[in-house]
Formats: sequence, C-alpha cells, structure tokens
Amino acid sequence: MMRFALILSLILALPAMAQEATESEPDDFWSMDTPKTPIPPVTDADRAAAFPKLAHDHAHTPEWQSKALMEKLEFWDAEHGTGMAWEGKAWVGSDINRLWLRTAGERVAGETEAADVELLYGHAVSAWWDAVLGVRHDIKPGPSQDFLAVGLIGLAPYKFEVEATAYLGQGGQHGLRLGAEYETLLSSRWMLQPSLEAEFYGQSDPVRGLGEGLNSLEAGLRLRYEISRKFAPYLGWSYVRYFGESADLRHLTGEPVRENQFVAGFRAWF
Repeated sequence: MMRFALILSLILALPAMAQEATESEPDDFWSMDTPKTPIPPVTDADRAAAFPKLAHDHAHTPEWQSKALMEKLEFWDAEHGTGMAWEGKAWVGSDINRLWLRTAGERVAGETEAADVELLYGHAVSAWWDAVLGVRHDIKPGPSQDFLAVGLIGLAPYKFEVEATAYLGQGGQHGLRLGAEYETLLSSRWMLQPSLEAEFYGQSDPVRGLGEGLNSLEAGLRLRYEISRKFAPYLGWSYVRYFGESADLRHLTGEPVRENQFVAGFRAWF
C-alpha cells in the first residue's frame, strides 16, 4: 500500500517538475537568432588525417603449400555408349612461385577421343594473376604432339576465374585456349556455375580434326551441392559447337557439329 502511494505521489508531482524545468531555461534557449560557433573549413591536414595513405604491401607466406582439384568428372548418355569427361588441376609451391599440372579429356564408349596434359611453372605477377610457362602434351586425337605453352591464370573483376593460354607446336601449329567460370552462391551449400571455353588454331590439321580459326565453343551450366567443402556432386548441361573447317571435317567423318548433353558428376579437391 505504501508503494502504491509513493508511485501516485510521483505521478502527481510530474507537471510541477516540468514547469520548474521550463522556467529555469534562458529565454533565448530555443531562439534561432542565438549566435553559434561557425564550423571551421576542412583543411588539407584534416583530409590527410581522415584518409591516410596505406603503404602496406600484400603479405606472402614463404611456406610451400599444395592443392589438387578435380574440377569436373562427369558422365552422360552418348549415342554409342556412356560418355565421360574430366578436367583437373594441381599445384605445389608458395604464393609467388608454383608448379602447375593440368589435364583434360573425354572418353566415349570406352574409347579415348581427346586427352592432354600440361606441366607449367607459374609466377605471381599481381595479387590476382599468375603468368605460366611450360609444355603441353596431346595424347589424343590423332598422333601425340607437343606444344610450348604460355598464358595467364587468375581472377578477373567481378570474380570471374579466367585461364588464357597460347600454344606453339610442332610444324608451326599454334593455338589459343580461353576459359572462364563464375560461381553463384545460391545458399551455404548450393552453387551454380556457368562456364565458357573457346579454342582457336592457326593451321588446319585434318588428321586431328582441327580446322584453321575458331575450332570449338563450349558452354556449360552446373548446379552442385557441397556435401562438404571438398566434395560436391552436381547435375548440369553442356553444349559444344564446332565451326569452320572443324565443322566440315566432322561432317566428313559423320560426327555431329553440335553436341547437347545433360551430365552428372562430382567436383572434389584435396
């Protein structure tokens, strides 16, 4: 009862306390004509203090590290049996210097139709790019052949993963391979990955089914689920289109100029 009486007395006293506080304020407290201290102009010293120059370089670790990535190992239902394609890479070294191993290929109905291996030395030329130099060995199609390889590997603006490699081979043959990928995070485990790859050759090579100019263009879209960060099965779509002399050579051998496939596979790294 005493507590209730105390609360009631405080409520009744509030108007008187508010009036007393208002009377104690000076008459010009709310006046717009009251002179105020001007804000000083911003000086060069103020700007330098707010935006200091950062002279720190990127930190690099001298320890050697390594990574092996099976980017694609996928299967599809081909016209004459099961098709299989792979694409992988591995590196060992430091942040500045690395030794790269890359491989890609395709098998249909138990026969290898295309396969190559590259051994490259990579050196960091900026925070996001490595220049690479090495050799490429083509196992299929046709007789094996070797190329000198030089190119760039890195992360372009807007997080596009890019590989651009030029090749100089036997008999004056030369080529260019361009590839780009982008990863869209749909959730913490679902990832959508569009990709695009183009191949160019400087000379016609009927034995290997290669024409001069743009040889092929491959587009893909794969949706994967990361069971763990190191293992992710996926479903996807792959489209390959051959151009120019390469398309003519495929016509002569009865092979399709366009290949449209739904694929299933997995991605893993170690």
